[in-house]
Amino acid sequence: MRRCCDWVRRIRGDARGEGGSAVVEFVFLGVLLLVPVVYFVLTVAALQGASFAAAAAADHAAKTFARAADESSAHAAAAVSVRVALADFGLAEQSSRLEVACDREPCLQAGAAVRASVHVEVPLPFSPVTSAFGLTVGRIDASATQIVGRFR
Repeated sequence: MRRCCDWVRRIRGDARGEGGSAVVEFVFLGVLLLVPVVYFVLTVAALQGASFAAAAAADHAAKTFARAADESSAHAAAAVSVRVALADFGLAEQSSRLEVACDREPCLQAGAAVRASVHVEVPLPFSPVTSAFGLTVGRIDASATQIVGRFR
């Protein structure tokens, strides 16, 4: 009986110096692996938010352009609607570009199709560097078409 207990004591004695290290290793490796995963999720969320923002901005720009009284005010109103739609999603106006094209000239005649395209450069989350350096996640493009009505 004594021999059995000596064997157990020897095993336990060797492991006593390792007490508590599993918790430290688990916390260290957990943080080390968790930070990149959380950053990846935030990056995907930024891309998804930018795609919603670009789609909303293109839709509003096309509708605003098609309902304007003249072409000069139509371009200004479309630009303002893009700025507002992007601000709703927390994106800067400088990261976007608006293009408006019509299938007929003049653009605002009844039955003409107005196509608004919005291009948004998505910045890296928590990045202090601006998109001028080229450090972006990607570019989101969205477009919408609106028919100019007979009665505006």
